[in-house]
Amino acid sequence: MERDRGRAEDQGQDTRGIVDPAALLTRVRFRRLPPAEPLRPYIEHYWLIDWDLPAPYASHIVPHPAVHLTFQWDENEGPPYGELTGVSAPGLYTRKIGGRGRVCGVKFHPGAFRPFAPETPVSHWTGRVLPYDDVFPTTDIPAIVGPADDQDRVAALDAYLLPLAPAAPDPQTEQARRLVARIRTDRTVQRVADLAHDEAMSVRALQRLFAGHVGVSPKWCILRYRIHDALEAAATRTTVDWAALAADLGYADQAHLVRDFTTTIGVSPAAYAGESP
Repeated sequence: MERDRGRAEDQGQDTRGIVDPAALLTRVRFRRLPPAEPLRPYIEHYWLIDWDLPAPYASHIVPHPAVHLTFQWDENEGPPYGELTGVSAPGLYTRKIGGRGRVCGVKFHPGAFRPFAPETPVSHWTGRVLPYDDVFPTTDIPAIVGPADDQDRVAALDAYLLPLAPAAPDPQTEQARRLVARIRTDRTVQRVADLAHDEAMSVRALQRLFAGHVGVSPKWCILRYRIHDALEAAATRTTVDWAALAADLGYADQAHLVRDFTTTIGVSPAAYAGESP
């Protein structure tokens, strides 16, 4: 797999989880923008993508444990439409694009979607893509995806979501968000039992919290962020000591890392990195 290794970094984007980020960023305009302040405890960012492609292209993402709300226009798909996408588990999320189009997306913080659909555990949405108005009120989608200016799109998303924001914080939502953030950033978190012990919780209570508020298990999150780190290393480092990386990520050995990476991405770490056999 050939790649311009510097391209993704030149774009100034966090590309963690994107398979072959340079190829994607040469084909689309990709931006992340913050929501209004009252929405920030729940929404990590808005993401905007525009494309005008002479040939179809398939992008592949190793998903974060996050729910996404998207408003989309694709000239090959007809009128603009909206979708709710639960955590894509297992494997890759693949999206094929072509012609002209755009997406105005909302990435909820992992663990922070539940207040927008409080009667339903987030695990109910896992692995599902459904019309947005199965969960959210109907809105004027062209008013969101139509403006040329990014700030106008952000303002339209804010105007839609602010009335839906929770009136008060929910302690379980805050706890779930904090725990996923810890798994994401603290590489010493390698076993669910250890995390439960640190948090003075039983393993079962931790699993229930994640099912209700994250949509996937704590073990799934630990393994997924390991793959994100391995993917980032393969995409950005000139050479990778896979045995050392496996140890750093908490794998028993290199073979376990290779197995998880290959199962998720479809090729081995060395093949993805373009290393000679």
